[in-house]
Amino acid sequence: MGILNDRVVIITGAGGGLGAAHARVFAAEGACVLVNDINQAAAQAVVDEIVAAGGRAAANHSDITNYADSANAVRQAIETWGDLHVVLNNAGINRDRMFASMTEADWDAIMAVHLKGHFCISSHAVQHWREQSKAGHKVDARIINTTSGAGLQGSIGQSNYAAAKAGIAALTLNQAAELVRYGITANAVAPAARTGMTTAVEAMATRMARPEDGSFDYWAPENVSSLLAWLASADAARVTGRVFESEGGRISIADGWRSTAGIDKGARWLPAEVGEAMQALLAAEVPAQKVYGS
Repeated sequence: MGILNDRVVIITGAGGGLGAAHARVFAAEGACVLVNDINQAAAQAVVDEIVAAGGRAAANHSDITNYADSANAVRQAIETWGDLHVVLNNAGINRDRMFASMTEADWDAIMAVHLKGHFCISSHAVQHWREQSKAGHKVDARIINTTSGAGLQGSIGQSNYAAAKAGIAALTLNQAAELVRYGITANAVAPAARTGMTTAVEAMATRMARPEDGSFDYWAPENVSSLLAWLASADAARVTGRVFESEGGRISIADGWRSTAGIDKGARWLPAEVGEAMQALLAAEVPAQKVYGS
């Protein structure tokens, strides 16, 4: 059928937006898709659509912020289709505020859904894959995380979201380094697409509107789904520890933090000496991308 024949995949937050697009594309490529969403009706609607098109899917309503409940998603996927190959962490929410106005609740909600949500199901899946590996079975597994340009370069009014997404990018690097021994790859994607979250602002909704002339739909979420489907496939077994960006027909790799050559005095800097060194460092640096909205 496609590049994901019989691959068993859990996609979180798949009741709508990017997650639903991912689920449809993955199923069309032959995957068995566990559609996870706390909105039961939304998850079932996506499942019904996939099944009607001849695909394989089942609904799951585990709370990704609850560690114990997240285990049920992994258990259901394995019991339904006999194995698990991919966890695609997609679920997310927004609680946008300027930092000076942000509440503890705004902060905690974002950390729970985004950062902890990326941990819970992946943790249970990794335990399953590690057991398989130690038992001598070949493992060809994937963790695919969802970061954001906000996490890679910051975003005005989204310090909670940016911090969580930056944490997800760093988590991905650690997962890739630690889990390769078990046959598990870990990559992250920063998507730019038309979803309920991105079009909540009228200006963004207008900018990302579907073209009426039938031309290429630049902001269609399925554009991102294609990259994720490939990363989930057997062909991507050697690709790990990368953060990709996907927008329209463009795919790129986000080049992370790197140490510069620096200036080494060979001894302790006196406080009064640091200024001169700093001038030289700043003059030689390659400036970072600007924070969104600045």
